[in-house]
Parts: sequence; structure tokens; C-alpha cells
Amino acid sequence: MTTAIHWFRKGLRLHDNPALLQAAKEAQQVYPVFMLDPHFANPAKVGQLRYAFLLETLSDLDTQLKGIGSRLYVVQGNPAERFPELFREWSVSLLTFETDTEPYAKKRDQEVCKIAETCGVTVAQHASHTLHNLDRYEAKAGASPLPKSYGPFLKLFDSLGAVPQCVETVTVDIMPQDGSAVPAGEHTVPSLDTTPYPPLANPLLYPGGETAALARMQLHLARKQWIAKFEKPKTSPNSLEPSTTVLSPYLKFGCLSSRLFYHKLAEIYKASPGHAKPPVSLHGQLLWREFFYMCGHTVPHFDRMEGNPICRQVPWDSNAQLLAAWEESRTGYPFIDAIMTQLRTEGWIHHLARHAVACFLTRGDLWQSWEAGAVVFDKYLLDADWSVNTANWMWLSCSSFFYQYFRCYSPVAFGKKTDPTGAYIRKYLPQLKNYPDKYIYEPWLAPKAVQEKAGCVVGCDYPKPIVDHKQVSKDNMDRMKAAYAAQAAGSDDDAADTPKKKKPAPKRKPAVKTQGIEAAFKRAKK
Repeated sequence: MTTAIHWFRKGLRLHDNPALLQAAKEAQQVYPVFMLDPHFANPAKVGQLRYAFLLETLSDLDTQLKGIGSRLYVVQGNPAERFPELFREWSVSLLTFETDTEPYAKKRDQEVCKIAETCGVTVAQHASHTLHNLDRYEAKAGASPLPKSYGPFLKLFDSLGAVPQCVETVTVDIMPQDGSAVPAGEHTVPSLDTTPYPPLANPLLYPGGETAALARMQLHLARKQWIAKFEKPKTSPNSLEPSTTVLSPYLKFGCLSSRLFYHKLAEIYKASPGHAKPPVSLHGQLLWREFFYMCGHTVPHFDRMEGNPICRQVPWDSNAQLLAAWEESRTGYPFIDAIMTQLRTEGWIHHLARHAVACFLTRGDLWQSWEAGAVVFDKYLLDADWSVNTANWMWLSCSSFFYQYFRCYSPVAFGKKTDPTGAYIRKYLPQLKNYPDKYIYEPWLAPKAVQEKAGCVVGCDYPKPIVDHKQVSKDNMDRMKAAYAAQAAGSDDDAADTPKKKKPAPKRKPAVKTQGIEAAFKRAKK
């Protein structure tokens, strides 16, 4: 009899899960296992909301598995230490799992594969977290360098041919019925109150799990015209309800297959002449994700500045007080502080809101390293995705992918474009809710009598601005210009990328790689 373990990590779903499907078809007994690895089960690294989302996802997965005659076995500990025990205890001969391309996962999986070989266990890995197997991009490029911008990436993506179709969903007709002797009360999904995390003050706005993921996807797919015309830069960073799909947490954990979503979108596009196109369409968003995943898989030291061959070397400051003020919504700029409050309390913020606070922390105002900002986002975001988060921080700090450092988000003007009355600020910073519209973005300009009438005195009930944006943004542009020049002096490649302000040229369509960001920056002008 073949006994298999399917090791869930990402890919927390029954649909389009080729590794789980192989185990179900080849084995007579399947143990679906999730390891609560202490590397991730750490409040210092993973915030309360994301951990709660994970536990909800595991609970949903367990429920679905029970519905097809199986269950989820949650095992706590280091995979390299626990797997030898499980292989022996359960007489396992096959281990299946979805390929993970993050650095920690690569090292972990190599170690587990060696252990499996020693234990006489066959290992089968399947790539299903991205649209294509990421190794195919390197193979297709051959001796040519992989693209460092979106436009050339699209050509490489197209050269790989059609996105693979989804494999069949694992159902009761495919999954072997669980014949394990493990007691029902062992290896169960823990509740949040049994972990080092405090209980949730409120239910998650976005519940975890495949069931919620598919329901949310279908809800949006029913809006066919909206799907067809969707252009991300035209959505609002400070609407009181999300103006985008908020499917990113489900894609991050693999509750939703990116291939399934891609093909569902394609069906709508096929019936919608004149639909939106990449980079701004929903297909375009999946392709940004694919591009950043490819970069994360192939670029050495992708998540840091030093040793990263595509990252500008910028002499950032390191000021723990400024970083903490930004993280804790104490910058004195209501738009920035409201965004960071939403991040900490809800676990999700719009991509343009991410742009605004990332620019503010780095090249715009505080001149702090993008690496420090990425760590904060990685802690609080439900959709904290190592490749995408890292790439976005390099982009917004003008360290890679985007180099027009003289275009800067205003912490005042940008929010006013889509929310002139400051309803978003009033929601997330209620201490400012009684301010007149005229002062809601700049409360420090309000006369003392107005502040007192509003019940919020700047410097007492709400902080004064920690920097003067108009001055520091200009100073930081000079610092960035100097950093670019210093690096360009030692590299012809860098010199070619260094932006230069030129005389006006004839109007033309923006290049593909910056088309989406151009629209956002136009709205963000000071």
C-alpha cells in the first residue's frame, strides 16, 4: 500500500492543486499535513491579523477535506525535525508538495528532500503558485539576461505560450478515505487563543480560506463590465470600501489559483471588445505578480540592497524614531497616518496608498531604507508576499524598476484628489473627525480656536508634522541625484538608467513598463 503525505504550505486549496492530486491518485492513504513552522509562527515577524487569516484558512481547508472523507493534520515544529518522525510513524513512501521559490523555502525544501531520500520516501514537486513554472523563464531566455522591466517581460511571457489549464479539483471520488489511526483530537487546527497572539478585537474583514476566495472571485466576475474596464491606476486609494478586488491575500496563501483567475478573466475579455490591457488591467496585475516572482526567484539577494545586482545603492539614514512614528501613525500627516492605521487594524491597504506611504518613508520625506519599510509591511499585510512586497518597495524608493525620483507623492495633495472632504481620514483618525474640510489634510494650519473647537489640538491630541514635506522632498531629490551619480560613475549600465530631465518632446504613448505608474504620479503632483 502506498501512503503519502501531501505537505500544504501555500496552495491551501483543493482546486488546481496538482501535487495534492498526484497524492490522491497514487496513494491509498493520504495525510494532508500543514507544518506550523516556528520560522513563520512568530509574532515579531507575522502580525496578528495575518496569523488569524492563516488559521481561518487552515480551518476552512480542514472542513473541505472532511467533506471528501479526509482531514488536515496540523503539526507544530521544524519540518526537518518532524518529517523523519512522521515518515516512520505513518510508513510514508510518497511526499508531494507545491514548489516554493522564496529563499527560506528553497533551503528548507532541499533539506527535507535529502531527509526524504534517506528515509526511502519519493518526493514529487509541482509548480502551481504562478501562471508558469518560473524555471521556464530562465530556460526560455537561455544565455540572454532575464528582463528587468515589465515590457520585455511581457514578450518573454508570451513566448512561453498559453497559460496551463487548471487541473481537476480533488473531490470525494478522487481522495482516498482517511483510514488513519491518529485520534481525531490530535494534530488539529489551533485556535488563536492557544497561540502567543492576543485575541482579535474584531472579526477579520477578509475571512481566510478557499471558500471565501472563490466566493469573492465569483462576486467580482459577475460584474463583467467592471472586470473588462478595470484599470488599477483609476481606482481610489482612500475609498471607504475597497475599489479593487482584494483577492491578493487569497493569491498569496494560494487559497485561489492564479491560473484559475487568469482563465476566468480571459473568458470575460474574450466577450468584451475594447477591454483594458496590461499593465493596468486585471490580467496586467497577475502579470506584475508573475514578473516580480520571476525576479525574486532569479535575482541574488533580492530582498536587500547590498549584493542585489538590480538595486541602486543609496545611503539611506537609519532612524528608529522616524521609522516608529511612520509605523505607528505619528507622522503628523493625516493621510499617511490614516493609511498606516488601516494597515495595522485591517491588514490591507490599496496599492496607491502603499505607494504614498512607501514614498514618504523613503525618498519622499523620511529618507529611511526601503528594507525597513518592507519588514513593516511584511508584518502587517494579509497579502505580504515576499517577491511582490520586495519589488514594490524597490520600485517606490526608486531603487529598481522605476527611476524618476524627481516625481514624488505629496502626503497632502495626493489624497485630496479622490477624497477632498477627508472621509477616509475621519474614519481611521477619529480624533480629527470634527475638523473642517479645509484643514483635514493639514490640521497644523488651522487656527488655534478651530483646533480647540474640533477637540483636537495639534501638538497635544495629534502630533505636529515630523518633517516639512516641501523642504525635505526637495533635499531628498538632491540626495537621490547624488546617489545615482555616484553609482553611475562606476557603471556604464547604471549611467544608462539614470533619469535626466529633458526638453519637452512630442507627445507619445507612455512606455508599457511605466504606463500604470505615470497615471498615479500625474494625480500625485504637488
